[in-house]
Amino acid sequence: MRLSALSLSLAAIAISLSACQTLTPEERRAADERRCLSYGFRRGTDAFATCLQRIDLDRRADARAFRAQADENFDDFTRPIYYPRYYRR
Repeated sequence: MRLSALSLSLAAIAISLSACQTLTPEERRAADERRCLSYGFRRGTDAFATCLQRIDLDRRADARAFRAQADENFDDFTRPIYYPRYYRR
C-alpha cells in the first residue's frame, strides 16, 4: 500500500512537471513573427520591426508587473507573526 502511494505521488509530480512548457528564444521569435504577420505587417519593414519590439516590450512589462506583485505578496511574510499565548489557570 505504501509503495503504491509513493508511486502515485511520483507519477503526479512527473505529470505536473511535464505540463510546464517553456519556449526557446527561437520559438518565441517565430511565434512573435507569426503574430505580426497575422496583423498584416510584412517582413523587412519598419512596421514589422516595431511590432516585434512592442511585443517584446509588452512581455517585459508583464514580467515586471508579475515580479512586483510577487514582491508585494512576499512582504507580508517578512514581519514577525505574533501569536498570543493563552494560559489555563
